[in-house]
Amino acid sequence: MSSPRAERALDVLNVVLADVRYGLGPYAAIFLMTRYGWDEASIAFAASFAGMTGLIAQTPIGALVDRVRSKRAVLACAVLVLAASCLMVVLLPRFWALAAAGVAGALAGSTIGTGLAAISLSIVGPERFARRAARNEALFHSGNAIVNLTILSVAPFFGIAAVFWALAAASLLSLGAIRAIPARAIDADLARGLSPNAMGCKSKPSAWRTVLGCRPLLVFGVCGALFHFANVSMIGLVVQRLTRRHPADSVPLAAACMIAAQIVMVAIASLSGSRADAWGRKPIFLSAFLVLALRGALYTVSDDPLWSIVVQLLDGVGVGVFGALFPVVIADLVRGSGHFNAAQGGVGTIHSIGGILSAPAANLIVVWAGYDAAFATQAAVALAGAALFWLAMPETRPRQAMRARFRRVPDSLSDGRTSPSG
Repeated sequence: MSSPRAERALDVLNVVLADVRYGLGPYAAIFLMTRYGWDEASIAFAASFAGMTGLIAQTPIGALVDRVRSKRAVLACAVLVLAASCLMVVLLPRFWALAAAGVAGALAGSTIGTGLAAISLSIVGPERFARRAARNEALFHSGNAIVNLTILSVAPFFGIAAVFWALAAASLLSLGAIRAIPARAIDADLARGLSPNAMGCKSKPSAWRTVLGCRPLLVFGVCGALFHFANVSMIGLVVQRLTRRHPADSVPLAAACMIAAQIVMVAIASLSGSRADAWGRKPIFLSAFLVLALRGALYTVSDDPLWSIVVQLLDGVGVGVFGALFPVVIADLVRGSGHFNAAQGGVGTIHSIGGILSAPAANLIVVWAGYDAAFATQAAVALAGAALFWLAMPETRPRQAMRARFRRVPDSLSDGRTSPSG
């Protein structure tokens, strides 16, 4: 099952795809504000097209990844689309072209995230998936930090447009890493979450029944929507506030904010994966909600650039946890169903509702009441998410993981079901 060559190629792929996997990011906002004088509401409106596309497409994309046996081909196509979307920003800097680029980037980003998780699950199997998913996330954030350091170095000399040329080049470089993953190392059935003893079974529930019929999966979706509502636009608000008050230093300050968070994300993602079986998934996720609430509150204390960068370090906790353990919790809940990627898409769709609403809501609050009110609102939403997660979300850690940690668990408890505790 496990292939050292395939795992090395996965390592390279996660590093090279850093900073392009989730679309155009805050640099697009800086580009539009500094080059064309767009205001916050216009930026949010353009971004909403990409958000809506991602909302509609995630579940079908997940189902497609489940069905298509050539996972490498799916990844390669998504990478080419990403490269094109980055180039459109600088070659066709008009509203509808930028909206189209955002839509294309959202589709490709969803495909890449789902495809990487599917290939990882196939290569290492369910037992090692928590550590592999965490390694993917840690490498992704390491690469993201490298990309942002590079941007910080070259942007003063070549301008903000160089960012998008660099992102397009990184996308194309990842094609070599995709080709380096041996096709024989990818088991298409394991990649969709089928357990070995269920392969070939014709009586599996549909993808929609798998998602809608699992209450913990829906609870996880709603909690994640609250998290993303509070989190997605927070870095954007920080960058916009810094750009308004320090326009000459907007690119270096934005890069510094993102680099600061990436450093913490690497450590948190690694820790989450290494301790997820020992500590369980639930307490680690709770910490992400609570730290997000603290971060929102701290941004109301000062708008000083150094303070903003220091507080941005806390972003690494929430994003590191969600990035590392999101696919792990999904795999826990739908193990053996054959709909792992569709379930990722379904829950991701619910999460995206929060993400889509985040920027318009936050920017409207900024216009009406100022940045501090927006940050305080985000902190309150994060606390609400923490309360719901604590009360309604069960622990999903498999019994096998508990037995590996606590060797004297009675055999009657070691039946492979998820833990009902918490």
